[in-house]
Amino acid sequence: MKSIRLAIPDVVLLTPNIFGDDRGFFYESFNHKKFEEIIGRSVEFVQDNHSCSSCGVLRGLHYQVNTPQGKLVRVTCGEVFDVAVDLRRSSETFGKWVGAILSAENKQQLWIPEGFAHGFLVLSDVAEFLYKTTDYYSPSDERCISWRDKDLGIEWPHLADVGEPTLSAKDAAGLNFKLAETYP
Repeated sequence: MKSIRLAIPDVVLLTPNIFGDDRGFFYESFNHKKFEEIIGRSVEFVQDNHSCSSCGVLRGLHYQVNTPQGKLVRVTCGEVFDVAVDLRRSSETFGKWVGAILSAENKQQLWIPEGFAHGFLVLSDVAEFLYKTTDYYSPSDERCISWRDKDLGIEWPHLADVGEPTLSAKDAAGLNFKLAETYP
């Protein structure tokens, strides 16, 4: 597996070694030992999630206070633009974001450690999004930052093609970054 640390070095883009022939393909999507060697620390995943969304759906920017989640995310059908926002006040990259195109075709994954908000925009007709988390979902701890926050200035690709994104009520009510709870 190849890895690239993005502009926020704690966020890592992973590209698996893919073995294909006329029957199809095979790749190892997760190996705990190799994963920990790449990110340089011990990680325990406790929950797997799977969502399916149509073109133009934007989910996020989500995070949990008190029970922060690290996430290993990937797409098995379709394509998304995936975003991580650093919410760690002690970090040199506090308030910065990074993004990557994840798709069934490129089979890349993104490691987003605890202390980040996360979201994605579906660019294909449909996308199936899978992710592992390092802590359990806790509705009382869940928070949301507005996807269009001007201070963050996230450059969502293809919005002109998609139009106004489709949001849940929770995501439409996301707070401005300046009002968001953050981490030490």
